[in-house]
Amino acid sequence: MERTTQLVGQSSSFLDAVERASRAAPLDRPVLVIGERGTGKELIAERLHHLSSRWDGPLVVMNCAALPETLIEAELFGHEAGSFTGATKSRVGRFEEADGGTLFLDELATLSQGAQERLLRAVEYGEVTRIGASKPMRVDVRIVAATNEHLPRLAEEGRFRADLLDRLCFEVVTLPPLRHRSSDIPVLADHFARRMALELEWPSWPGFSSAALNRLLEYSWPGNVRELRNVVERAVYRWGDAERPVDAVQFDPFESPWLPPPRPAAPGGGEGANLPVPAAAPSAWDPAGCADFRLAVAEYEKAILAAALEKCRWNQRAAATALALSYDQLRHAMKRHQLMA
Repeated sequence: MERTTQLVGQSSSFLDAVERASRAAPLDRPVLVIGERGTGKELIAERLHHLSSRWDGPLVVMNCAALPETLIEAELFGHEAGSFTGATKSRVGRFEEADGGTLFLDELATLSQGAQERLLRAVEYGEVTRIGASKPMRVDVRIVAATNEHLPRLAEEGRFRADLLDRLCFEVVTLPPLRHRSSDIPVLADHFARRMALELEWPSWPGFSSAALNRLLEYSWPGNVRELRNVVERAVYRWGDAERPVDAVQFDPFESPWLPPPRPAAPGGGEGANLPVPAAAPSAWDPAGCADFRLAVAEYEKAILAAALEKCRWNQRAAATALALSYDQLRHAMKRHQLMA
């Protein structure tokens, strides 16, 4: 697969993760890649493949969350004609497609128990059996799997097979979220911006203004590198001036003064119910009865935000002005306290 995105970064946490993947690549062993959405798990899988002795073999990608549970096993292991309703002809599975190469299983934690059991046999013995077939077949496949879940905890809860986890965790590469590698934000932003400027056929890249760069550094990036790329590319193409540094950055593409208003409160509480205001929960942050400082401060801050939003009829810009906050600061606080409409 040819990618237009590369692994870019200079922070020690990021470089440590890349180095760990590079050292594990030549070894013909399973590797787990752990990280939040948008941190580049698939790019690490590609690195593991291309730096291995299987580099000239197939790299097959399967998103385990993209298929209904009833079809995952057929997709992974294939099926024979007539093995179930709709199976009009035989079909090879992803294991057979990846024979001699690497199989990347994204969103591993979403696999059903039945698929986990069959995957365990494939990893343990190098054999897969198509659905409806009577004899297994040998496959030579290296497994690289990724998830944003804490698999040991899922194993303790019985939601993921502990024996399968034992087989897959020869090496674990954990990717740091972007908020913990802030030194990479200017590097990544410049990388994505230059590529966008080239696509727009700008004669040169004028850079970001110091104010715009500070906004990028202050943002929490819940969507990590993927979100950063979208924000930067959107900022460059909307700016439209190849002579002046980009000074406008919009984090939320849905931001608009004409957004539909929030739904009215549901009777008796429930989805869409009114959010709490300070008078509704005085005991949580009553100084005389405070037993948990952090919780009290957090709940008081949430109540202030909710009261301001109610007063401004959920006009976020008006609420930000009323609280002497910037729009982005208000949005960050709303996300932190789960007050997003």
